[in-house]
Amino acid sequence: MLTASTIDSALRTALNEDAPWGDITGEVFIPATASARAELRARDDGVLAGIEVFARAFALVDPNVTVDLAAADGDSFTAGQVLATVAGPARAVLQAERIALNFCQRMSGIATQTYAFVDAAAGRARIVDTRKTTPGLRAFEKHAVVCGGGHNHRFGLSDAVMAKDNHLAVLTGAGLSVAEAIRTARARLPHTTRIEVEVDRLDQVPAVLDGGADVIMLDNFTPAQLRDGVALIDGRAVVEASGNVTLETIPEIAATGVDVISSGALTHSVRAIDLGLDLTLEA
Repeated sequence: MLTASTIDSALRTALNEDAPWGDITGEVFIPATASARAELRARDDGVLAGIEVFARAFALVDPNVTVDLAAADGDSFTAGQVLATVAGPARAVLQAERIALNFCQRMSGIATQTYAFVDAAAGRARIVDTRKTTPGLRAFEKHAVVCGGGHNHRFGLSDAVMAKDNHLAVLTGAGLSVAEAIRTARARLPHTTRIEVEVDRLDQVPAVLDGGADVIMLDNFTPAQLRDGVALIDGRAVVEASGNVTLETIPEIAATGVDVISSGALTHSVRAIDLGLDLTLEA
């Protein structure tokens, strides 16, 4: 999902946004012959994600910059730990620094948040992300979720069928049966494509089961309602819980017997991990 071309495209856009006509501060303050050595050091505890993206940012500015990695994506780290060493032309190191850190800090924040959610679920349910991602950065953020031990929901609208409340409202407004609509959709899909349907009331579940949905999302259900939904579905579909999912509510939700817990909070409201680049200039 996070391919080399995706990384390069996003980094080039970010680097061009930051220095469209070059780094004038570096050009007037830093001698062209100066070299720099810097350590990427954690200032928080966390889980690493985006370290290859971090390294690639420097290479795109100047291939003479070298980055030696001391940790890999998915590794836990503690405050003070050195995660990578950067060396090369000082102007290039300074120009790439902020972009490299921005990606790695945000991705590590997502990985760290995801790890906490996974730990709170204690193996009783799979933790997955949503499409509530930063525009243009979905591949990076979903990669970070995996680094934290979570799983990806569908990547976008093109790779899975998911009928949400607004889809169902259109169907019922037109006088169509939900069950028949699901069966009709199934007939038009490849055999490898699964169908997920979101419901916000228990009385919607029988029709969705009758239609043969593979996954049923119970949206904004209380824990008691989730238990009732799990009992009603009784293994005939994967049960996903969504809505009101926080680190504090995860244990209770996981204990209801749902198979999957999805949360937009993994990506849309995460705090970036504090990482710093401690640099030394060399003449």
